[in-house]
Amino acid sequence: MENRNEAMRLPTGEHLVLSSSPHLSSGASLRKIMGGVLLALVPAICAAVWFFHWRALGVILYTAACCVAAEAIWCRFAGKPVFKTVSDGSAAVTGVLLALCLPAAIPLYVPPIGAILAIWLGKQVYGGLGNNPFNPALVARVGLLIALPAAMTTWTPSRGMTEPSYPERQMFVSGADAMTCATPLGVAGTTPKVLSGEGSRTNFAGLESPSLLWRCFLGDRAGCLGETSVPALILGFLILVALNLINWRVPVLFIGTVALISAAVHWFWPGVTPGVTFHVLNGGLFLGAVFMATDMVTSPITGLGCVVFAIGCGIVTSVIRIWGNYPEGVSFAILFMNALVPLIDRFCGIRPFGYVPERVRKGGDK
Repeated sequence: MENRNEAMRLPTGEHLVLSSSPHLSSGASLRKIMGGVLLALVPAICAAVWFFHWRALGVILYTAACCVAAEAIWCRFAGKPVFKTVSDGSAAVTGVLLALCLPAAIPLYVPPIGAILAIWLGKQVYGGLGNNPFNPALVARVGLLIALPAAMTTWTPSRGMTEPSYPERQMFVSGADAMTCATPLGVAGTTPKVLSGEGSRTNFAGLESPSLLWRCFLGDRAGCLGETSVPALILGFLILVALNLINWRVPVLFIGTVALISAAVHWFWPGVTPGVTFHVLNGGLFLGAVFMATDMVTSPITGLGCVVFAIGCGIVTSVIRIWGNYPEGVSFAILFMNALVPLIDRFCGIRPFGYVPERVRKGGDK
């Protein structure tokens, strides 16, 4: 009987392991998460190298190194542990994402400026990783686009566009040396809108040819390094979902909202904007929806919040693309919705079990 009572006795303090919450852990570390994101980015990196040659890889490595250096410098002067902060991989991921938002012919002085904007202004000034309200790579991209528009919009023809047999070569490539060209969204944005009449149905016929749309799907078009190849970005999306690193609702509803709005506008006013296939396959929609809008820190934490966030991103993107002065609106849309994430989390949060509103506790609502 005495032995039984001894076995039922509660353990003493020296036998207890005391720790702060959370007490349940998934086993995922920050380094593993960043490694998974880099793995998912490999297909997009390979596509960038294929379509824009080895200079693309140089831009990616150079930009990533600039971001790592920028974070090390900040930590050195802020009194933070340099190696511990840099080794988590977040600065490298930010650098790769920023590089994939740059043209292949970007001047060498631009990535260091972008690294300072991304790491110092977009991340560390708020307290470091986990405290930043905006996606650091997009902060840098928008800042560079506003400050250095010429450098950020000088596009290099892709591998196929340099060939004389490219069907739409005259539409996009300018100059005898074929060193600069326009993006499909850029051409659509500069095409005068036709609200009615016979010309409205054929206003964007050249941009909606099956051969061009197929090349846009594969990635054989001008644009930023990481936004061209849709199959590579879809493969990256599948890797992120398989590793349980993103909420699948955000990319699906983001792209779906853009598709729905562009289809509706094109149906009623075909001379105002190209069709749904054109909008889905062009620009940074897939890159932004898969890798930028799904950022764990800057996106909502609930399923309903992710739905609201994604639909909002799609609406803002469509409005800027169709009626705005910029041909692309993905970056601006995500940053705008990042600012609304606290409100989205507040109104879409899950009510705890047994929660009683304050007005009820005070007797104000019977």
